[in-house]
Amino acid sequence: MKQMIFSIITLVFLGGCSLLEDVNNSVNYVNEATDYVGEVNTFVQEVPALAEQAVSDEQARLDLETKLTDMKEDIEAFNKLQAPDLANDLHQQIIAHNNTALEGIDLYLTNIKDGKFDTALLENSEFFTSLQEITDTVDQIKQLGL
Repeated sequence: MKQMIFSIITLVFLGGCSLLEDVNNSVNYVNEATDYVGEVNTFVQEVPALAEQAVSDEQARLDLETKLTDMKEDIEAFNKLQAPDLANDLHQQIIAHNNTALEGIDLYLTNIKDGKFDTALLENSEFFTSLQEITDTVDQIKQLGL
């Protein structure tokens, strides 16, 4: 009888640990996703003006390349995150936008290196639109943390 009670307590404890782990994973994901969306938002706000400067300023062009490369690395890191089950659909939506953004960033970096620098490519591109759509997900991400 004692052994059966001990077994039941152990199962309850282990189940509680699993639930606690799921909550921690969800909270961690929400924090990381919120930080990522903040980075994307900053990028979306800063890059158009920097691109305008980069037309005539070599240092601004180098800064733009750095920002594009950094954003590419951030996107790739976010895509590798393991989303909790309750965030999986939202995470897949963000990854789809991220993949579009990655293609655009690669194209834009190639154009800069080839001397085909055009700010209209950035402002009117699908990749920039994808990044703007990611910033709209912040409220959905925050709801996951409730």
